[in-house]
Amino acid sequence: MNQDDLTVKIFKALGNPVRYKIMQYLCDGPQCVCKLNEKIEFSQANLSQHLRILKDAGLVNSQKVGLEMHYSVYNDDVKDIIEHVNKYVFGYVNNMKSSVK
Repeated sequence: MNQDDLTVKIFKALGNPVRYKIMQYLCDGPQCVCKLNEKIEFSQANLSQHLRILKDAGLVNSQKVGLEMHYSVYNDDVKDIIEHVNKYVFGYVNNMKSSVK
């Protein structure tokens, strides 16, 4: 897979509302699937599919802790992506509100 393909894969993974929400939760710290399942109202199988897509895109890590699978953001660069997008959207929305007045 070349660099452009991986870039597109990352944007596709983050482009899904459920996966983006998962990433926001994981930016707060590692979470086990059971805790994520409480926050995301989908079946555990569906949640696991979303987590696999995020992992395949290189956005999250997984680690087995006892009987539980814990997921975390791959590194701080991934957190920065989420933070920059949130900052951009906040500014964009405020700019749109200002131009409507």
